Amino acid sequence: MVLPGSCHAAFTVLRQMESVVVLEQLGSSLFDTALQMVVKDRSINATYTDVSEKDSQQKFITDFFLIYNLIIGLTPILPAMLLARLGDRGWRRAPIMLPLSGYLLSRLALLLVVLFRLPLEVMYGAGVLMRVELLYGGAGLVGSLVSGHLFLLYSSCTQHGSILLSVSALLHLLCLLHSITLLQVKPVPIPEPEDACDLLPQAPGGVPVEAPAGRNMVNVALLFVAAMLYFSAVGGGVEILGAFVLKEPLSWSATQVGYGNAAGCAIFLTSFLGVMVFRRYVSDTSLILIGMLSFASGFYFMSFVTATYMFYLARSLTLFALIPMPTIRSLLSQQVPASSCGTALTSLQLALKFASLAYLPAFTKIYQRTLDWFPCFVFMLSSIITVLGMIPICVIGCRSPKRQRYEMIQGD
Repeated sequence: MVLPGSCHAAFTVLRQMESVVVLEQLGSSLFDTALQMVVKDRSINATYTDVSEKDSQQKFITDFFLIYNLIIGLTPILPAMLLARLGDRGWRRAPIMLPLSGYLLSRLALLLVVLFRLPLEVMYGAGVLMRVELLYGGAGLVGSLVSGHLFLLYSSCTQHGSILLSVSALLHLLCLLHSITLLQVKPVPIPEPEDACDLLPQAPGGVPVEAPAGRNMVNVALLFVAAMLYFSAVGGGVEILGAFVLKEPLSWSATQVGYGNAAGCAIFLTSFLGVMVFRRYVSDTSLILIGMLSFASGFYFMSFVTATYMFYLARSLTLFALIPMPTIRSLLSQQVPASSCGTALTSLQLALKFASLAYLPAFTKIYQRTLDWFPCFVFMLSSIITVLGMIPICVIGCRSPKRQRYEMIQGD
């Protein structure tokens, strides 16, 4: 049977990975808002003897997300390695289907928590299920915008959030079924040794830059330090931001939480556009500094937020905050031979994972200790750490011209 041209084009689109990403991110954006609001609802009865009632709610929220984020951040390390080996051996769908199954089960777990008033600690078990990072952007923006409205929908026999979580679970189920039945997975050819590193930059004529023969260990060390500082600043600040908007003076509703999450998703789009524009005119180090400065200025302003409009003004300053990490990985790949590129990038990712063991508890405890006198102190701390992370990048930028002149002299 021959399909009409329009139907054939639509079927081709459905078989691409992008359709899976859209479905997954729509479901995830709904889930993120639901989890945030469910935790807020459960915190109402939280009491701690050493803090006030309002601070007890913030302590409950931040303690929950501390444990939850540590679980979902660290448990995927070993499964990801095993799934990667399965993918390399020909099981190309395994690294896609199994994480999506974990997503679906975790969404169903939260739905059961809402419907049957199960303990919130059930989500710790759900967090152990396999998790992967897919693309954010337009789907997350749309999903976040409608998530707050869906959370408020309920009937006489359901709880707040049950409809939202049902839609989220349904989207993840469709995503999983799509990956099983429609997704077209092509075998990846084994690259030649000189092409093993995909992150090498290209010259203006489209010719890849030759990989270095040796390792520039000084630059590698500086990039590791910069990445860990910036990753800690962003991760710690954004983690607390979710709890901060639920308390006074903002006291956001579910709808406002959805809009706030949409603003965060929009940064993926603006950072992508920023890379496309700035890369034509500035070096990689300058590109990293632009992104770091964007985040540092935005979260410094966030330290003084007392109204919703100020929150969005602060968020608007972080438009390019997602540029640094991918660019750091790209720059790191230029400091080692192509045969060692995978090892270097894997080592960086592991270092960032273990860094979360330090910054997640640190930011949480600092926030809880400063709730009475300066609850926004952690945002200023994020800004300061980001500025410290800019120093190694500046050093690399200063060393590059000198190294190039040295190599030109040696060549002559």
